[in-house]
Amino acid sequence: MVHTPLSVRELREKRRPIRNVNVEHREKLSVLERFALTVTETIGTMGFFLILLLWTLGWIGWNIVGPIEMRFDPYPAFVLWLFISNMIQLMLLPLILVGQNLQSKHAEVRAQADFELNVQAEEEIETILQHLENQNDLISKISNTLEDKKN
Repeated sequence: MVHTPLSVRELREKRRPIRNVNVEHREKLSVLERFALTVTETIGTMGFFLILLLWTLGWIGWNIVGPIEMRFDPYPAFVLWLFISNMIQLMLLPLILVGQNLQSKHAEVRAQADFELNVQAEEEIETILQHLENQNDLISKISNTLEDKKN
């Protein structure tokens, strides 16, 4: 059975429009989900890490070497620093998890869109290859006919 390839016109008519899943995903997010993503993306930066590092070094340094009458969180326990740090962690942890879940869903949507585009491209490539094979057969027939007429 000979496979009849689609024409270029038929391919164009069959082609689905390419979706921008990034825009689609962004438009579906609620305000709280956008906030969670913003927090997740901000906290996951070196800038945020450096802010925490400087805050910690400043806090501990001040309470170790600062003037005794101005120290507010005595060495070696740093109870207030531990309390504030733990509260920050407790508040940010669930928010980061929500953001990561949203990022994961977005990655799945992008992967599905990539797959659909690859399937579409594979079909188009297969059609083009079939056209090339048909053209190659025709060129061979014409060449053979011309060779036979010469002889």
